[in-house]
Amino acid sequence: MSTSRHGVRPTMNDVAARAGVGLKTVSRVVNRESGVTPATAERVRAAIAELGFRRNDSARLLRTGRTASIALLLEDIGDPFSSHLARAVEEVAIEQGCLLFTGSSAEDGERERELATAFCAGRVDGLLVVPAGTDHSYLVPEIASGTPVVFLDRPAAAIDADAVLSDNAGGARHGVTHLIRHGHRRIGFVGDLPGIHTCAERLRGYRRAMAEANLPVDERWIATGPTTPAEVARSLARLLEGPEPVTALLTANNRITTAALGVLARHDARPALLGFDDLELAALLTPALSVVAQDPAALGRSAAGVLFDRLRGDTGPSRRVLIPTRLIVRGSAETAPPPEG
Repeated sequence: MSTSRHGVRPTMNDVAARAGVGLKTVSRVVNRESGVTPATAERVRAAIAELGFRRNDSARLLRTGRTASIALLLEDIGDPFSSHLARAVEEVAIEQGCLLFTGSSAEDGERERELATAFCAGRVDGLLVVPAGTDHSYLVPEIASGTPVVFLDRPAAAIDADAVLSDNAGGARHGVTHLIRHGHRRIGFVGDLPGIHTCAERLRGYRRAMAEANLPVDERWIATGPTTPAEVARSLARLLEGPEPVTALLTANNRITTAALGVLARHDARPALLGFDDLELAALLTPALSVVAQDPAALGRSAAGVLFDRLRGDTGPSRRVLIPTRLIVRGSAETAPPPEG
């Protein structure tokens, strides 16, 4: 997309200069008002196309109280984490007198791209994205033309953009340290695909806690990959069998934790279990499930706040906001390991 003035987003003044008309004439063409001859209007439209100008109504809409709109692109709106996050974003949007549109990418990068470009083509004023894809450079033209984009839960790939993230590494470190304090030395980690940002960060926190306690990490204690119940069951069978099975587990997201609970219910010697992400019925289990809990509502509120700051004209450097996690102790992670021998 072309820009004027050494990369600065073109303005209506630039369009007026290129078309050789007054600013009011450009405004009339952009706003589809009468009073401009067809030939002049065509010249203005040609200048708009050549410069890549796109009107940014966001600040004006927010100032005047007219209805603006933003879009939220999630992994799966049916997931409890996503639904809490979406609700928090919606509350902020309502406070701002703004409409919210949502869509689910189903962890499909191409679907994410289709939805994001469709939302932008529909002239939403800003976009919030929980990313699934591995290259977000397709959003550069939209950002350059005045549509702010904020990423949640995971950072953008291949572009510099605002991101609001959970402290995944810190939460995993805190959780594994908690297991170590209860006497565990052989601690297993069951995570998602290693290329996913959240899994990589939680694994980093796991390794850091073990290193800080001067404990070795046997790579056989780490299982990452698809999170289907069958795959999780296979991973747990490997970790819990053999002459030196793990005595505690960190399950790195709620899908893995749910699958693990089903497997462990049939297991005679249950390891200590700590889940990353809370479950709705965690306190009702026996033993009740201890977790490292994220705060999806805080993620949603913070990300929406950054987006509306951008809509009001904040042009500062991209932000990275880290939302703390918290350890919730309920019983499943607080058992000591069995005696050796």
